[in-house]
Amino acid sequence: MRNMRFIQFFLSLTILTFVLVMSGCSSEALKKRNNKNQNNNVNSHNTHSQDGFNDSSVIKEKVLDVYNPKNREYNFYFTYKIVHAWWDAVALGMEDAVRQYEEKGINITYDYRAPDAMSAYDQVQRIKRAAALNEYDVIGVDVADIDIVTPVINQIISEGHKVMTFSSSDSGKENGCNRIAYVGNTHNYKDGQDLAEALCSYLKYNGQVAMLVGNEGAPCHEERASGAKTVFDKYEGINLIDVKYDEDSDVNAYNLTKEFLEKYPDLDGIICCNMSNPVGAGRAVEEAGKAGKVIIVGMDHDERAIKYLRDGIIYALAIQDCYSIGFDTITTAVKIADGVSPGSLYPEKTEEITKIFYQNDAVGLLHSLYGVME
Repeated sequence: MRNMRFIQFFLSLTILTFVLVMSGCSSEALKKRNNKNQNNNVNSHNTHSQDGFNDSSVIKEKVLDVYNPKNREYNFYFTYKIVHAWWDAVALGMEDAVRQYEEKGINITYDYRAPDAMSAYDQVQRIKRAAALNEYDVIGVDVADIDIVTPVINQIISEGHKVMTFSSSDSGKENGCNRIAYVGNTHNYKDGQDLAEALCSYLKYNGQVAMLVGNEGAPCHEERASGAKTVFDKYEGINLIDVKYDEDSDVNAYNLTKEFLEKYPDLDGIICCNMSNPVGAGRAVEEAGKAGKVIIVGMDHDERAIKYLRDGIIYALAIQDCYSIGFDTITTAVKIADGVSPGSLYPEKTEEITKIFYQNDAVGLLHSLYGVME
């Protein structure tokens, strides 16, 4: 099926709508996309706001810039790491950009595909198939593994295809990749540092900590982990005693955290490097009766994680602006399709933001993101 447009719906652009879609409400659009995914499987930077809800919010409404597209129709292909609520949020920003273009008489269709479990080899096959169809103006890749995926990106570029990277993970010139541009988080390393600093500060720079990374080889997870490790290394009193990969699964994170708690009875903190593992870590710590004793910091906006933040089970969450990533992915793809190179009209790498939220922010987050009234 060529057209992966979501069913047209009115976007209020409130944060409530943003996460009602992310959290699996009855959006037929997301159901269609996820069903298609399942059928397509191939076997200043951070704001610390401990004193109250951050009024600048997680997302801000965006509008199209002044660029006038050269064509009236575009067709794009985007493949990302794994079917997951985080990428549903990115998709909402994409769809809003598409809607705004449609109001200008420009029709954009796109495929938006991912496997149920992350696999760089699966991603390579998806990219090759998309290129072989020869019907996409731009191919976008959320890089699952730099070493495995980069040669394939370079290969299809050499064949005449236009390729960008997007979402959470890039492969850039420093990796030998010839992709045209990247739209997404360009500061995962810094996010890891900031979360580690928040944890170390709470622990008064003394204690045993463990780490849940996510997927081995996933650039965003590995970069956050690397950034956190540099912070832990600089404090003599902080001892990073274990690092595990949970494969971006809250169930795996739950089981690994239970192992941490059993193996290290004096564990003081856990840093979580993706959206799923704070949920699993929070559940395990709560069940063990160690809330407030084992301090958790982690990533992003899962409703369960924000409730753990509210209840003091999680200390801090760094939340990315998925909406802007999606919106800017579409606008950048249009310019790339038109043959515009990075420069004055769009950057080679975007500067999407991440903000750290604390317990006093949680009620406001739950209300504005999920409509939870307390």
